[in-house]
Amino acid sequence: MPTPTRIYFDYAATTPLDPEVFKEMKPYFLEKYGNPASLHWAGQQAAKAVSNARETLALAINATPNEIIFTSSATESNNLALKGLVWGNTTKRNKIVISAVEHDCVLNSAKWLSKQDYDLSYFEVDQYGRIKLDKLNEKLDEKTLLVSVIHANNEIGTIQPIKEIADICHERGILLHVDASQTFGKIPVDVKDLGVDLLTTSAHKIYGPKGVSFLYCKKGVKLTPLLHGGGQELNLRSSTSNVPGIVGFAKAIEISLKNQKTEEERIKKLRDCLEKQILSTIPDSHLNGHPNYRLFNILNIRFDYIEGESLIMRLSQKGVAASTGSACSSPKLEPSHVLLATGLKPAEAHGSLRLSLGRWSTQDEVEYVAAAIEQIVSDLRKISPFKRK
Repeated sequence: MPTPTRIYFDYAATTPLDPEVFKEMKPYFLEKYGNPASLHWAGQQAAKAVSNARETLALAINATPNEIIFTSSATESNNLALKGLVWGNTTKRNKIVISAVEHDCVLNSAKWLSKQDYDLSYFEVDQYGRIKLDKLNEKLDEKTLLVSVIHANNEIGTIQPIKEIADICHERGILLHVDASQTFGKIPVDVKDLGVDLLTTSAHKIYGPKGVSFLYCKKGVKLTPLLHGGGQELNLRSSTSNVPGIVGFAKAIEISLKNQKTEEERIKKLRDCLEKQILSTIPDSHLNGHPNYRLFNILNIRFDYIEGESLIMRLSQKGVAASTGSACSSPKLEPSHVLLATGLKPAEAHGSLRLSLGRWSTQDEVEYVAAAIEQIVSDLRKISPFKRK
């Protein structure tokens, strides 16, 4: 099988910068380079660009501009949401509840807070990675300050029932934080419709630049900053603004929202074709995640009797970029906590592959990748110590 031009099927890890986004950003590197905090013309030029971008991004989630806090990453936004809320808490509530399938930055922030006199509790998911609402309800009490839930899981794509979760939380006076890093720009994200109090986004998941994110903080929710300095971002995130990144983020969401429906239909068709070819041609292969309630661009499949790491390396040799799970945790070579939470055994979790498609994925690439996986799985099973019974 000839090796084509390299194929990138890891869009859930990061996306290439859209050329139109780069075009929008370029002047703010070379010409409009002022510091938005400066009072002179160059500073005010930059400040206007940041203000316009803030309005664009606020409108995209049906928020107001003063509810948008720019940060350097979704990891920082998630840390600010959890730690900032806890540090600003003046109530007697001292419990945090998160799902068992959260991204590492939420999981580890919550674990860290549990060492600072805060109780931490996890609620279960079903075999598809979807939250069991009755189990969530059991975990909540009068001591619960915050619930944090990922909107759509970054490994298996399962979408959570956020509106129902918000209703359960607010009935008890509990705040809800949602990590929407994978969904913002791909599916509708309306903070008022969803009923969330805090929401995290990410630019580099929607063909924007790395190094920029924003945290939505509903008016009236009190946060204490992680960073102290010049008082930027409503005194909640001091640091010189990343003007090119912020401008690029706004352009990226403009493009994403403009093409949201057509892009979803096109990529979903490709993903479904890839899924069908793999599952129909490779024995003992299984879909991870929910068959219906999932993002249109993520496909996670496990293969019995092989290790995912070997599959990834073989695919890379054939020019295909894919993943065994989250790009943030893949070097650990440990079973995915997300897949374990769905009830899989460690060996099953290790045999899983995440393929995520995007704006420049094609049918020819799907055909090549499906054939390559079939060949590689067959070869690996011949030498696998995990023999079929």
